[in-house]
Amino acid sequence: MKYSLAVFDMDGTILDTLDDLTNTLNLSLEEVGMPLRTKDEVRSFVGNGVGKLLERAVPCGASVEEMARLTEAFRKNYAAHCADMTRPYDGVPEAIAALRRMGMKTAVVSNKVDFAVQTLKDDYFPGLFDMAVGERDGVRRKPAPDSVNEVMRVLGKSREETVYIGDSDVDADTAKNAGVDFVGVEWGFRPREVLIAHGAQVIAKDTDELLEALTK
Repeated sequence: MKYSLAVFDMDGTILDTLDDLTNTLNLSLEEVGMPLRTKDEVRSFVGNGVGKLLERAVPCGASVEEMARLTEAFRKNYAAHCADMTRPYDGVPEAIAALRRMGMKTAVVSNKVDFAVQTLKDDYFPGLFDMAVGERDGVRRKPAPDSVNEVMRVLGKSREETVYIGDSDVDADTAKNAGVDFVGVEWGFRPREVLIAHGAQVIAKDTDELLEALTK
């Protein structure tokens, strides 16, 4: 087996979080008196962390003070509602468990705020990940390779042994920047064409294809 460490993105890859992200964003926008956003709009906004999500969601010309109020509201509301409608994608927990039975290490690297990554990892994937890393102060977000590099260092794995799995252009670029192989998934927040445009050569349409790609 080529790989001994599989690092997964979270939103759009292992968890369908879009409804909770949309509802939390709109609750927060409403609290600060800004226009609401559709689910499809939010789908296009996510992937680069909370700051970029909120920046893309607000009207042009929002003040620093308004952004600070929105950020505070979003963090408060998402802490309370990050698991209302979120669910794992079909077959994903079983696929991760299968990888672990084969002796593979597994981890999560996400641009989602770290407290939510830890909460959702424990709620939906208990015992299935050796390590999980979310957005933290002072650490560059994906597509910077910093968090993937940290996971490889802590778990003692080389770039050649590591594969990154994700659903977006950000994920494809993260793998490239970290010098590791990338496997894209079709079931997430970005269409297949976006992954191909960012260099993805292996794209799984379901978890059977994902397991085949990771264990060949």
